[in-house]
Amino acid sequence: MLNIIITILALGVIVTIHELGHFTAARLFGVRIEKFSIGFGSPILKFERNGTEYCISWIPLGGYVKMYGENPEDEIQDQEGAFQHKAWWNRVIIAFSGPFANLLLAILLFFVAFALPNKMEDMRPVVYQAPGISSTIFAAGDSISAVNGSAVIGWYQAMSLLSRDRDNSVQISRAGTEMSIPIPAAIVDSIIIHVKPVVSTVVGAVNPGLPAWKAGLKDLDVILTVDSMPVSNWYDMRDQIVNTSRDSVNLLIRRDNALLRKTMPLQENLMSDSERIIGISQYFPIRYAMQRTIPEAATNSIYGVSNFIVLNYYGLYKLILKPEQLKSNLGGPVMMATISQQAGKKGVVYLILFFGSISLLLMIMNLLPIPILDGGLIFFCFIEAIRRKPLSLKIQGILQRVGFAMLMLLMVYAFYADISTLLIRSFSNH
Repeated sequence: MLNIIITILALGVIVTIHELGHFTAARLFGVRIEKFSIGFGSPILKFERNGTEYCISWIPLGGYVKMYGENPEDEIQDQEGAFQHKAWWNRVIIAFSGPFANLLLAILLFFVAFALPNKMEDMRPVVYQAPGISSTIFAAGDSISAVNGSAVIGWYQAMSLLSRDRDNSVQISRAGTEMSIPIPAAIVDSIIIHVKPVVSTVVGAVNPGLPAWKAGLKDLDVILTVDSMPVSNWYDMRDQIVNTSRDSVNLLIRRDNALLRKTMPLQENLMSDSERIIGISQYFPIRYAMQRTIPEAATNSIYGVSNFIVLNYYGLYKLILKPEQLKSNLGGPVMMATISQQAGKKGVVYLILFFGSISLLLMIMNLLPIPILDGGLIFFCFIEAIRRKPLSLKIQGILQRVGFAMLMLLMVYAFYADISTLLIRSFSNH
């Protein structure tokens, strides 16, 4: 319950910062601000300063800024302070400033998350497979204990210590014998890519809304068979699932001391045309603390934000090509609360990253060229720049109503997807 309350308050802050971006840019270009509200509904506190009414309202789900003359159908008396009478590029900057504020907030949150002491999750540093040239260095079952003199307890921790600038010395245990093996710098990239760690069939996380979640799978379930075929490692289990010729898979799982059978459909992976998934991820049994330097935190935050934006826009592109996948890839407040709870269980750092991701999603969605969204307004402004005159008020009004209707339908559909998914999971657990 606490996570849900924190999520609601955080969402309010994220939306308020979005609106504060619009507010700041509008002030910069001399647009008169009629009202700036933190929250919705009846105001708890309000006051007026420099012609602007400031409010703190009861419903903490964001806020809004009301600019004079922002509605194309408004009757304008003071053209100098009216939004619609500003140059097209002024309006583009004002519209973009809200999403841009969300981008800056996300970078800050990602930076804070990466700068804080992290509880890292990792695999055991034991070799499962060493193909190609790596087979001359590693053998299945090798256990890594140190890399270049630094003790390690995790697989990715060990891989991160391998140097590409000089030859490496790796301490391993092979069949009970301790030994040191050299790894040339020239083949480090090949080692990192091709050598695989031992990974069990324990479920680390179940992605909300996907088939495994609907079927009632839970964290720490152990998958024993796939379609009656025994599996002893993650790689074989994954191959059995994604390569099946059927449209569904039957899993035998162990949960605590009970054996359960779960059948679930395979869902096409939106990000891959040749793969189907059920929506589970690996369990990482090793935990250790890690403290990044400030430059490392800054680099990781920029990379993380950039990667998130690219992947989400690519996902939206794939959804346009495959609209039938909309329901299975669309989540509303229930899904958000579920993901928030999962992040909260992992600690403060994961919760901060989750809130940074929500800020980025708000930016990404608002920049879509849909009338009534910031992206739609920017689109109108660019059309005006090309035509050297704005679209007629009638056309703008019609397009805004269409955009509003689209958003309302999308919201209703998101609620429907949430509730139906939740009900399916509830029935699966009984």
